[in-house]
Amino acid sequence: MEITWYGHCCVRMTERATIAIVTDPYTPANGSDLPKLRADVVTISRDDPLHNNINAVAGAQRGDVRRITGPGEYEIGGVFIIGVAMRPEKKGAAASRSTVYAFNFDGLTIAHLGGLSFVPTQAQIDALETVDVLLVPIGGEPELSPLQAAEVISMIEPSIVVPIGYGAQAKGKEALSRFLKEMGASSLKPLESLKVTKSQLPEETQVVLLEARA
Repeated sequence: MEITWYGHCCVRMTERATIAIVTDPYTPANGSDLPKLRADVVTISRDDPLHNNINAVAGAQRGDVRRITGPGEYEIGGVFIIGVAMRPEKKGAAASRSTVYAFNFDGLTIAHLGGLSFVPTQAQIDALETVDVLLVPIGGEPELSPLQAAEVISMIEPSIVVPIGYGAQAKGKEALSRFLKEMGASSLKPLESLKVTKSQLPEETQVVLLEARA
């Protein structure tokens, strides 16, 4: 399994060249440039330009790509996907609603929190079941803050955590620094991609940094 980060909350997951999944392709803005991505499946966590640019995926306009835009259970190419609705308990917060996805690749489960902007309830977290690799936004408004991200991680207890949803500007660098401090991690060298198998998972939660490929 290989995971590549393309900036914001956009991630591409590939499994032995048999299936490729892209999450939350975004509309380029403020200097960011998303390359044309190839995938069999695209998932959207929130109906927002930072998360819903399906046409950034090659073949999407022709209908060649399976689109998943909300909660449910799906099986595509041997991958089981669970979409869990995330709705804040307080009223009048419809804009904060999003979908969190868990992808099961032959026993290895990757959860993508995407546009999540609040700490979910334990019941919402439990719906994801066991999570091996967690892709968690940390950049703050409109997604999780570093402190909120750390709290969610403590609830999920994944083996590997990959921070996403932050930029290369000063605000993003500050968010990453605060997040790493919350996690007790330092001196991490970003990787071009994360390659992982079920047998390689660490016993204790480990933070892995990825380079943004956009």
